[in-house]
Amino acid sequence: MSRLNIVSRLFYALLMLAFVCDASARQYSDSYPKNPDIDMLNYAFHLELSDDSDSISGTTVATAKFLAGGMSELRLDLIKQSEELEGKGMTVDGVEMNGQALSFTHDNDVIVIDLGRTMEKGAVARVKVSYHGIPAAGLRIGPNKYDDRTFFSDNWSSRARNWLPTVDHPSDKAANEMIVTAPSHYQVVSNGLVIEETDLGDGRRLTHWKNSLPIATWLYFLGVAEFAVQQVDTYDGKAIETWVYRQDRDDGFYDFAVPSRQVIAFYSDLVGEYLYERLANVVSPATGGGMEAASTPAYGENSVTGTRSRRWQGVIIHEIAHQWFGNGVTEAVWNDVWLSEGFATYYTLLYREYAYGHDDFIDGLEESRNRVINFYEDDYDFQLVRDYVEDLNDVSGSMMYVKGAWTLHMLREMIGIDAYTQGVRSYYAEFKNSTVSTADFRWHMEHASGRDLEWYFDQWHFQGGIPSLEGSWRVERGEVIINIEQVQKVYDFELMVDFEVQFADGTSEVITLAVGSDEKVEEAKSFEKEVVAVAIDPNTRLLAKWTFLKE
Repeated sequence: MSRLNIVSRLFYALLMLAFVCDASARQYSDSYPKNPDIDMLNYAFHLELSDDSDSISGTTVATAKFLAGGMSELRLDLIKQSEELEGKGMTVDGVEMNGQALSFTHDNDVIVIDLGRTMEKGAVARVKVSYHGIPAAGLRIGPNKYDDRTFFSDNWSSRARNWLPTVDHPSDKAANEMIVTAPSHYQVVSNGLVIEETDLGDGRRLTHWKNSLPIATWLYFLGVAEFAVQQVDTYDGKAIETWVYRQDRDDGFYDFAVPSRQVIAFYSDLVGEYLYERLANVVSPATGGGMEAASTPAYGENSVTGTRSRRWQGVIIHEIAHQWFGNGVTEAVWNDVWLSEGFATYYTLLYREYAYGHDDFIDGLEESRNRVINFYEDDYDFQLVRDYVEDLNDVSGSMMYVKGAWTLHMLREMIGIDAYTQGVRSYYAEFKNSTVSTADFRWHMEHASGRDLEWYFDQWHFQGGIPSLEGSWRVERGEVIINIEQVQKVYDFELMVDFEVQFADGTSEVITLAVGSDEKVEEAKSFEKEVVAVAIDPNTRLLAKWTFLKE
């Protein structure tokens, strides 16, 4: 190894050490009782569905690896049947391991299983939980828009526990299987690849889907309906499919034929490999807009228009972007949900720029900026990464999407497209099929850019508010004089603000000024040409609101 490489690696090792020490001082979490000493590896969900009742019967084989010794219990989430839920919820019929019945309790919507022995470090346990009941949420059983009976999952964000016994939190990703027995007039779709379809000869069909990659529980998907199914295309040998209601065959096949393959190719080149075994776009009555279930993104019933509506094409792009961000790389705690929604929103804009042009990209940024400005009129203290998230079914909100996207855009503009892209690619390469924090992302951005970005993440992610600017310009004795200052009442921001000086001959020049929170900036500059106007943020690089007028 050359001396230069040794010095370079030492520098980055020291930078990482300093960063880890700094990041460890910032503590935030959600309310889920996480156990880092247990790693769920796989769930095999055996489900029986019927047209005679909304009650489901299930057997789940949960495979857990113990990362530390000394434990003798396994905790799983499962909503219990109760009067408060009007009789809905699940009743556990029994738990066993290796054919032996195990003792358990099912209280406060948690199953605590006594494994009957103390587990050694590295031991693997396969526990079978048998249960039945009517889901209070999580699995929607009822008519679609054509009044046909259907069964569709709706697990966001912590509702899988209503019908599936799991560690229902993104910190513990696991592979999954759906082995579903349902009336034979239905087709069944789920994550991964279909392993088996067998007509049982009694009016029922068994369908077995297997997803081999670890994903968060909100991404587990089940759709049971009378579908029309199209094999649309392939990418890198992986199937691209469309699943719509049988009545929507023609319009649905037309709507979803594009742009899935183009989008997968774009993100694969820009970010890294597409992880999953296929991509199936599925229409679902349980989804209003879109839901990024791994390998099976779902779309609301109104998505089928027969017109390839630009709005719904945008939803397709967004949900496919999630296959990288949120699905492949997953926030470890709900406080960091912007790492999912902000990324998917920004990468939707990047694809729109690639496919539809720069003006469309700018239109999307300006629309998002306006939504942020309007939001902060009513909730100025909201911060992107909250200190604590109590309600695990109230983890998102519009700012995770649009402000999250803007923080990425400003970062990309500040450190440069090449450094930003390199940082995101290394971030994805390290954490695909795993979980992350904002600190992990920051480290990769610092490594790629060679810059300390603590201040940037502090002001945009860990405090409330957005900057508010007031300024003016005038021409005086042949000079353009620009005045600008921050006027928000609380929160400090360090900004670089662009001004476009426009000349009478149609040309222009951009001036960039550093605008801190504690000073009024005045800049005077002479030009040989006649100045006709000065515009703030001409290239749409700044998340702020402002008044900027000619004196």
